[in-house]
Amino acid sequence: MGRLGGGLGAATPSSFVRAAWQAVRWSVVVPTLQLAVYICAAMSLMLFLERLYMAVVLLIDWWHTINVHRYGVPAVHRSGVRDVMAIGEAGDSSVGRLHEPRHQGAGGGGVRAWARKGVRICYENRSNRNGYKAGDMREGLKKHYARDCEFVAIFDADFLRRTVPLLQRDPGVGLVQARWRYINANECILTRIQEMSLNYHFAVEQEVGSACHAFFGFNGTAGVWRVAALADAGGWKERTTVEDMDLAAYRYQQHRWSCGPANLFRKVLPEILHSDRVSLGKKFHLLYAFFFVRKVVAHLVTFLFYCVIIPACMLVQGDVCLPKYVAMYVSALITLLNAACTPRSCHLLIFWILFENVMSMHRSKAAVIGLLEASRANEWVVTDKLGSSKAAAAVVAKKKKQQLVRSRCCSTRREMHVLELTMGACLLYCAVYDIVFFGRNHYYMYLLLQSAAAFIVGFGYVGTLAPS
Repeated sequence: MGRLGGGLGAATPSSFVRAAWQAVRWSVVVPTLQLAVYICAAMSLMLFLERLYMAVVLLIDWWHTINVHRYGVPAVHRSGVRDVMAIGEAGDSSVGRLHEPRHQGAGGGGVRAWARKGVRICYENRSNRNGYKAGDMREGLKKHYARDCEFVAIFDADFLRRTVPLLQRDPGVGLVQARWRYINANECILTRIQEMSLNYHFAVEQEVGSACHAFFGFNGTAGVWRVAALADAGGWKERTTVEDMDLAAYRYQQHRWSCGPANLFRKVLPEILHSDRVSLGKKFHLLYAFFFVRKVVAHLVTFLFYCVIIPACMLVQGDVCLPKYVAMYVSALITLLNAACTPRSCHLLIFWILFENVMSMHRSKAAVIGLLEASRANEWVVTDKLGSSKAAAAVVAKKKKQQLVRSRCCSTRREMHVLELTMGACLLYCAVYDIVFFGRNHYYMYLLLQSAAAFIVGFGYVGTLAPS
């Protein structure tokens, strides 16, 4: 007995810490992590089934969208005015209205030239940005001449001659949404990655919504609405805020694109549930597939499962069941379904996956902010669209000359992104821990690659121009 008592008396503070950790581990950490694995597995299967459903719809009824190239804003105004004038007898039966909300004044010259020819056209520039693009639409539709108009077009592209006839032929069509395509996709790795994501949105998500006569999202530009359809829907509301070669701009853009739909989901949920004009099936599709799975689950599961749960499981291997079919095979199928729309970039698939996982941190945060309607829910940061290498070089040279911001390319000063660096450090720690203590499932290979991607983004090596 004396020897047993001596053993108890020899206990050290470190042994008490280990005992406390084991108690917390088995009573809190492991059950919580296991529950999180099951939830993420369920969300992954929901996302996979949604992707599979859309792929099947496309195979049954492939609906070709209108391919439209995106151009810089000044060129858009000139081509837009030309198209308005080219549709029918514009000088006799319609009003051409060009509204520039961003104080650029790029379209005034072309409008005045047409006005001198007797065309009914006007150019307006708002003195404020209240409500942003939705505010532009609301104010524009209040103008006295808007009562004489049948259609309203929102565009950053040369497309009116191909979209308005579709509305004219079928009075039952309320919206024609044209497709975007990057003309500067080859500028750098960031633009190639954006092209892959954007192609899936237009070639799959938008086409499936159109083919099934179901709800799909208006993209805020490159579309023509029937004014009567807007009025029937209750008018243009500004309750939510729903780029290319600069990572900081891209992060702001992704925040807006992720936060806006989640915030809209919160606001329209009661209206949709109580609507008598929408069938039960379409309500389910809109709330479950369009909003919940695509706008919330897709962001949350990417970040939580692949950047939080899987790395955390490496620290407690053997105690938490991590289904391989979800962690590997389901995610691989989802990725292949997403990437099938851009076959020319298949060799960049690994880079796309790793980058999207890093950006999912910002998208998830934005989605949560939108759902909770937190302080940044209505934030709107306008991002530059540079368009091409020559245009980008001109912008960079101008900003250098004015000494307002650092150069977008060829700059030795790189902005550090703390969140990405922290993410990379955590993933690297989990990878090293897996290598040292476990390693039999080879998850460390993914964690090392993902941590490297986070560090590359964190140190600002993504979003710079490729050398010409």
